[in-house]
Amino acid sequence: MAGASMPAGATGAQRLYQEHCAACHGESRLGGVGPALLPENLERLRKSEAVKVIREGRVATQMPAFGDKLSTDQTQQLAEWIYRPATPAPVWDEVQIRSSHVVNANALALPAAPGSGLKGADPLNLFVVVETGDHHVSLVDGDRFERLHRFPSRYALHGGPKFSPDGRFVYFASRDGWISKYDLYHLVVVAEIRAGLNTRNAAVSGDGKWVLVGNYLPHSLVVLDAGDLSLVKTIPVKNAAGDKSSRVSAVYDAAPRKSFVAALKDLPEVWEISYDPIAEPLAEGLVHDYRYREGHFKPAMFFPRRTQLADCLDDFFFTQSYDTILGSSRSATSGQVVQLDVRRKIAGLDLPGMPHLGSGITWKWQDPAGSERLVVASPNLNQDLVTVIDLKTYQTIKQIKTLGPGFFLRSHEMSRYAFTDSMMSTENKNILQVIDKRTLEVVAQIKAEPGQTLAHVEFTRDGRYALASLWEMDGALLVIDAQTLEEVKRIPAKKPVGKYNVWNKISRSEGTSH
Repeated sequence: MAGASMPAGATGAQRLYQEHCAACHGESRLGGVGPALLPENLERLRKSEAVKVIREGRVATQMPAFGDKLSTDQTQQLAEWIYRPATPAPVWDEVQIRSSHVVNANALALPAAPGSGLKGADPLNLFVVVETGDHHVSLVDGDRFERLHRFPSRYALHGGPKFSPDGRFVYFASRDGWISKYDLYHLVVVAEIRAGLNTRNAAVSGDGKWVLVGNYLPHSLVVLDAGDLSLVKTIPVKNAAGDKSSRVSAVYDAAPRKSFVAALKDLPEVWEISYDPIAEPLAEGLVHDYRYREGHFKPAMFFPRRTQLADCLDDFFFTQSYDTILGSSRSATSGQVVQLDVRRKIAGLDLPGMPHLGSGITWKWQDPAGSERLVVASPNLNQDLVTVIDLKTYQTIKQIKTLGPGFFLRSHEMSRYAFTDSMMSTENKNILQVIDKRTLEVVAQIKAEPGQTLAHVEFTRDGRYALASLWEMDGALLVIDAQTLEEVKRIPAKKPVGKYNVWNKISRSEGTSH
């Protein structure tokens, strides 16, 4: 791959970069655990703001503060360096994507029945555990709470793997662009392909036929065949005029609509991309008469349908009907409610701070008057609160005070409790808070040792137990009785950043992210 050459006079900046930045952002600034640091990825960040981020760190990310390690002049040198174009410019096109493709032909021929490696465990009650401490994935039996298997993963997996509709296959996306398909029945990698240089996340279609990959670099969406991960199509992420491009900030499947929905980090647009072969054709530009197709119409399959917005979205949450999304950007002071059929914002959301709507959950709540309402609740990345919103009126019902900014909120249909963390807090990141979904009050705390981080809860298939991550190099999965809130077991793990129950994911449980 093309690296970033050193312009004359910039040797000091390059040395600083290699010493302090390369481990997370890549030797050639193409990204790793952290995002790519290239001009095309920094268009929305002013250079003065980049200096501040280097000096003070960045909330809700793994970016630490370097103000105590670097002088003012060194910080400025680093900022100047990351805004210099890489020479030659990094490229990852269809030829390179296809050349990276690897298929295990024997794995493709395996039968659709659980193998002996699962030791009789319920394949729908497995937990897929991403351990970034040593770049492995564990499979844990959700009934016996025993590790069944552990295998090496690609570097810096995105925390949220996606599943085939039947739960047999799990798809992983790494930050450096690798997509891996793994057979949970037979404990084997089926196929891999590198779809980008710096990837945000991936989604699997509701019919199990397609995988859509959203990239930070290059600015593209990549469609893969879900069977063997072969390349189907690349979609450049540009505005309608074609003169501006964007990173993809999030992509999710909207199964009832037979489409993917993508939010763009640098363009105020939401894209809906149909995978329905009989979807109505879409028009580009002006149309004289839709009835007689008097305009420039294209087949809708894998062609983006644009919704223009006033602001970009960094992440979003689907309502249970999947026709409406609730989203926000990290720079906005409020959220947006976007209706996908009418293709416009229909309401605003009173969301202070930096809501993490991608981690939102829903449940049916009975108000003091006895009326039942469907609500959504979201944690907040820089304020100590959880926001509860009425999904009919989009009005805030309550701001639940927490011990600090948090990243995850989780529950289950069979549980009266929701669990939230304070992992963005300095003092209280070791404490999980338990919210009663009926009273909307914090009713209990679950604590790890001071200085440790306790976060990311996921429930068993039946909702009887909740597993939480002790987010340390020598960490663990804490198995918690979801009724008594007592810890019943610990399973050692290497920085288990996330765990995902197969059934809850494929059934689109209201208590977990989709």
